Amino acid sequence: MKYSIGLDYGTNSVRCLIVDVETGQELATSVFEFETGQAGIVLDPADHNLARQHPADYLKGLEVTVKAVVNQAQNNSPNFSPDDIIGIGVDATGSTPIPVDKTGTPLALLDEFKDNPNAMAWLWKDHTSFAEADEITQLAAREHPEYLAKCGGTYSSEWLFSKILHCLRVDPKVFDAAFTWVEHCDWMTAVLTGTDQPHQIKRCRCAAGHKAMFNSNWGGNPARDFLTKLDPKLEPFYKTLSRDTFPIDTKAGELTQTWSDKLGLPAGIPVAMSAFDAHLGAVGSGIAPGKMVQIIGTSSCHMVVFPNDTDLPDILGICGIVDGSILPGHFGIESGQSATGDIFNWFVNYIQPGGPQAGTHESLTEKAAQLKPGQSGLLGLDWNNGNRSILADQRLTGLLIGQTLHTRPEEIYRALIEATVFGTLTIIKRLEEYGISVHEIINCGGITEKNALLMQIYADVTGREMKISRSSQTCALGGAIAGAVVASKNAGGYDTVNNAQQAMCAVRDISYQPIAENHKIYQQLYGLYKQLHDSFGLADHQSSLGNVMKQLLDIKAAV
Repeated sequence: MKYSIGLDYGTNSVRCLIVDVETGQELATSVFEFETGQAGIVLDPADHNLARQHPADYLKGLEVTVKAVVNQAQNNSPNFSPDDIIGIGVDATGSTPIPVDKTGTPLALLDEFKDNPNAMAWLWKDHTSFAEADEITQLAAREHPEYLAKCGGTYSSEWLFSKILHCLRVDPKVFDAAFTWVEHCDWMTAVLTGTDQPHQIKRCRCAAGHKAMFNSNWGGNPARDFLTKLDPKLEPFYKTLSRDTFPIDTKAGELTQTWSDKLGLPAGIPVAMSAFDAHLGAVGSGIAPGKMVQIIGTSSCHMVVFPNDTDLPDILGICGIVDGSILPGHFGIESGQSATGDIFNWFVNYIQPGGPQAGTHESLTEKAAQLKPGQSGLLGLDWNNGNRSILADQRLTGLLIGQTLHTRPEEIYRALIEATVFGTLTIIKRLEEYGISVHEIINCGGITEKNALLMQIYADVTGREMKISRSSQTCALGGAIAGAVVASKNAGGYDTVNNAQQAMCAVRDISYQPIAENHKIYQQLYGLYKQLHDSFGLADHQSSLGNVMKQLLDIKAAV
């Protein structure tokens, strides 16, 4: 039997899997919670936009989880041997760039900068660079509209160049000390393969294409004069950008002897090119044309693929169209919501309705499940962390409308769930508006397994069946699939990602079917949601909102 390792670096932790490459059976799993900051995130109470991580947590998590799964596998299966591991794949959040020195060492690992958040990894959900993102968008609109056409029309504060430019503005010392900036996912493969010197680092297709405006249509990276017009000090960084990017079926290198000794694995195991967590989660869920994969966690990502031998229009408001970014041979199309589980956690952990013991996710879900659609009279906007798709505006904020003196916590909790699902429906409608068919929806992420109410609301709002990926760790499984593909066929690997998916991916027996009566009510509520969405989200939209409260009350009364 042959195995592959998948490493999934998420927002709060890193997960590691050992997977049987013939069946997709998960032999062992381990999770390491990041130790720095609050739930692994360095925050600033004075600035809700700031979110950083410490690279030391990444290295410790790598060593702890890999050792743990090897030990588990040996205990679970007497015939298992680390010599049977044929590949390794890695994913991470993004855009999560790390400033590194000329040796490839993250600045936060140096004594001079160890406590400086600006020298740490700038987590995907960091929005401190909203002004710089707007500056990039305005310059591109004037001089290179083609850049914006491939990333949904707006450059985001969640992405690479806006974060680097913001660092230049607020902390020149860190900016000057950085030889270059490397995406977290790329840095991990570089560390494992000993290619972390800046001139050796291979950049993955998905990070460069979706977050750094890399596209073969204009020769790769954005033009030098485009970046230097933003600030002349960006020129040295431009010189460090790779001229090539690589999809996940490319070998990044081989496991070094140094990390072989640390992890208890044989040296020389092939390591696949990395990708973002959501992209490999889509691979681990069996993504293919016509299938949309939803990764539902702290935030949500919605991914579809489209054959790259067919013309595809630019899609306004999505997070990029990149050839080879998710599935080789296909355009990868990503969209998402900047907060999903984070919104529910905000209500439970910050607002604490009913107190810490009464207002748990479990208790609120149980009570919310007793309510019918529309019964609360509430309606929300899911923008507590900005809007990623389709408005691409991180300066938007959340909204709840319809409260009375009798509004209860479980009603608010349900309304927050419904708001996030309305946001998803808006994304699906935008994809279909541009000719992207969505015949099947596969969901993955911890919430999809734990919260049946949430999944039923997804089915009822969208009017579509909601399937659940078999694996509880689909992102790590996607990494393991990539590892199995870069291994040689003689070693037990696969020649294509599709063949590996056929063997290693599946959905669960349980799925959620839409309830017709609920769907009918949600169609009414969605019309009001869309009215709020356009009125608050589109600067040039003219609409009276005088009907919204009264119609919510009418729906409530009818229910």
